[in-house]
Parts: sequence; structure tokens; C-alpha cells
Amino acid sequence: MPAKRGLPSTLKMKHDRHYVEELSSQRSAPIGRMIIIERLEPNPNQPRVEFGDLEELIASIREKGVLEPLLVRPSQVGGRYMIISGERRYRAAKEAGLREVPCIEMLVDDKGVAEIALIENLQRKDLTPFEESDGLQILVERFGYKHEDIAQKIGKSRSSVTEALTLSIIPMEIREQCQRADIGSKSLLLQVARQNSPEAMREFVGRIAKQGMTRDEARKARKNKQTRQQPFVYRFNSPNRDFILELKFRRSSVTNQELVEAINAALEDLKTRAE
Repeated sequence: MPAKRGLPSTLKMKHDRHYVEELSSQRSAPIGRMIIIERLEPNPNQPRVEFGDLEELIASIREKGVLEPLLVRPSQVGGRYMIISGERRYRAAKEAGLREVPCIEMLVDDKGVAEIALIENLQRKDLTPFEESDGLQILVERFGYKHEDIAQKIGKSRSSVTEALTLSIIPMEIREQCQRADIGSKSLLLQVARQNSPEAMREFVGRIAKQGMTRDEARKARKNKQTRQQPFVYRFNSPNRDFILELKFRRSSVTNQELVEAINAALEDLKTRAE
């Protein structure tokens, strides 16, 4: 059986120890080497989108150098390497004028790269809710991870993973609306994601921004709205109880005339099928 590649199954991540230290401790001998910075290239599937202000990190690197090695793997182009984790250090090192940086070279497949990059970022707790959600979604869609698998890998509860993945359904234009409205907390974004359509999401974001809702207020408003907008259902129980007819409308309010018209339309369809 070929050796399993990617993140070792025995590697258990702890929040009180950094990922690179944990990885290095699995090896019997020191690993890593200096690589010319021009030979490094970012991971195109990096879960982090925003890298924040690098000025403080640049100043630190100018004074002390890069103290924590980057994780890299050989690129398809000979002599080059793709960054698995550490792109922020890479960017700051370039700005600081470094010619080379310390790296740990790993031989991992795409699945291992996505997993390591996401875990390393999640342990730092510096991803936005959307970055976290999109990164987890990559593990689900591209590599077939189940929620339980992800929870075990990143050391979070299954419910926390499910909530994070829920945010992935929010369309980009609604995300931008949330950003403009300064709605960035995961708890508020969850209330937006639980609306039943993009239009409802857009309207709800506007309400949150206008009223300055807290998480609890947004949750209460969402539940009240759902209660008011329950779909209208007509049920008919036959006198001898041998069948039940149920007609469900998309709207929450239907007149008797509209109900009659709907039943007649269903009858006409049945007659057509019987011919």
C-alpha cells in the first residue's frame, strides 16, 4: 500500500502550541533551509484574502529577520516553491529587502496544502468569518471532507464548523453590503445567511445597519419574520379518513378565490393526464 501523503493522521493540533513547532517536533532531525525569496510564489488558493497592515512585521523583520520559517512545497516549475503557509511573512520580507528566507520544505499533495494552509491560519485566529467559511468550503467541495472531519482537524466543535460553512451561501454582493455596513461578526452574519433568499438577506442587512441591531436583536427579528411568513397550507381530510389533501402555497396569505382557482387548476391537470 503506498504511503499516505498530506497531513499525518497522528498530528493533533493544539491551540497552545504553534503549528510549525508541532510539525517540526514530529521529525527526528532539524529540517529547513534558506530559499531565495524570488523563487517563492504565493498559494493561489490561500484562504486569507486580507493581509492587514504589515508595517510592524516589516520593522521586526528588518531588525531580527524572519524568525519563523515558511512552509513550502516544490512548484511544478523547476527550482521554484509554492508557499503553503507564511505568505504574510513572505510579503513583509520582500518589503524589508531580504534576499532569502528560512523555509521548511514539505512533499504534500493539493489536499495537504489546503489543509495545512487553513489550519495554520485558523490557529492564528486572524481570518475573517468569510475567509474561514470559504476555506472550509474548499475542504468540503474539492476534497470531500465531512463536517466531523474538519472539526477534528481544526480542534473545533462540529456545530461551529457547520455555522462557519453556513456563511458560504451569502452572495458576494451581500458580503460587500455587509462590509459597507460594518457588519463583520460571525453571529450577525449567521442571521443574514439564514434568510430564505438573497433579496431577504439584502433587506435584513439594511435593517441591521439602520437599527444597529445586536446579535440577540437580529436573531429575534429573524425568528419573528419567519413566524409571520409561514407558507399558507390548505388541508382537507376525507370524511371516511382514507386520504388527506394538502395544498401548500409559497405565500403566507391566500384568499378563498385564489384557493378555488388553485384547486381547479390541479383538477384540470389531472383530467389532462387521465385522457
